Amino acid sequence: MKTLYILSAFVLIGTCSTPKYTARIQNLKDSILLVDSANVVNYANTITVKELKTHLYKFSSDEFEGRKVGEKGQKLASEFLKSYYKNENIASPFGGDNYYQVIPKGFFSEGIKSSENVLAYIEGSEYPEDIIIISAHLDHLGITDDGQINHGADDDGSGTVAIMEMAQAFKLAKKDGHGPKRSILFLHLTAEEIGKQGSEFYTQHPVFPLENTITNLNIDMIGRVDEIHQNNKDYIYLIGSDRLSKELHYISEKVNNSYFNIDIDYRYNIEGEGHQYYSRSDHYNFALKGIPVIFYFNGEHSDYHEPTDTPDKIDYDLLQRRTKLIFATAWQIANQKHRIVVDEYNELLN
Repeated sequence: MKTLYILSAFVLIGTCSTPKYTARIQNLKDSILLVDSANVVNYANTITVKELKTHLYKFSSDEFEGRKVGEKGQKLASEFLKSYYKNENIASPFGGDNYYQVIPKGFFSEGIKSSENVLAYIEGSEYPEDIIIISAHLDHLGITDDGQINHGADDDGSGTVAIMEMAQAFKLAKKDGHGPKRSILFLHLTAEEIGKQGSEFYTQHPVFPLENTITNLNIDMIGRVDEIHQNNKDYIYLIGSDRLSKELHYISEKVNNSYFNIDIDYRYNIEGEGHQYYSRSDHYNFALKGIPVIFYFNGEHSDYHEPTDTPDKIDYDLLQRRTKLIFATAWQIANQKHRIVVDEYNELLN
């Protein structure tokens, strides 16, 4: 897929085909030097099928009642995440036992109760003011009118447990003296299903200044295979990677090509594509603030937004590979010498 779908920015910017621009792009690619290859592989391998599966069966269980915003099941899901981070000794950015960014009911439309984003944090060793946000939404659709639970195993249980495993891997690295040079915020967002309101609240009330937030890697459904890829399931859709920072895009490509060779499908990154996925998940609120983003997505399937989106249908080996890809990308961004640059300020492109 990497060779079949041309990035929208390269189609729309007429100068992209000129020799001068081509040389600039090559200089940008050449400037990206992978760091800590042995450590990347070592700690990525701590992300296991067994733990992903254990977490996801719990997170998408009947106990959490479909995780509807503000309701009992969503509160239990938030408590589950908080308990996980406490048990793993992964700190809150607020300090102490407070892992919640509370969103009052007045922020939502009438009838929606107060809710909370759940945040965990690993401080960078050299550039702690630089923040990388890895996000996924914790909420789902609740219970149907006829009493069926919307389990949301793929949407977005898969992204939720991926973050849990990545946080554990980064914590293990830090314990061994290989912690990230830049800080990482593990951000579990509420209210995505009612219009990305958890991420909207965060960007209006950021825990860390948005000017210090260098990227958002957002995960929303990475545990399944869509109809298009039934004969080639080792793929992932990437959306938005080149929109604000081509350096981010080429870091992503280089990490994948060096460690995983997953087929990256960019068909939904084309501007004007009918599904409008670029604006449909939480990364979009960060992009609106000028923060470079990547949206990781497996595409829709027949169980999308249905009670049948259950954990037994997840491809856990595939979920593991995709999680490792995102982890390795975050590792590179956190540990390379310079923070990634938005295109308009990138001297190699201007």
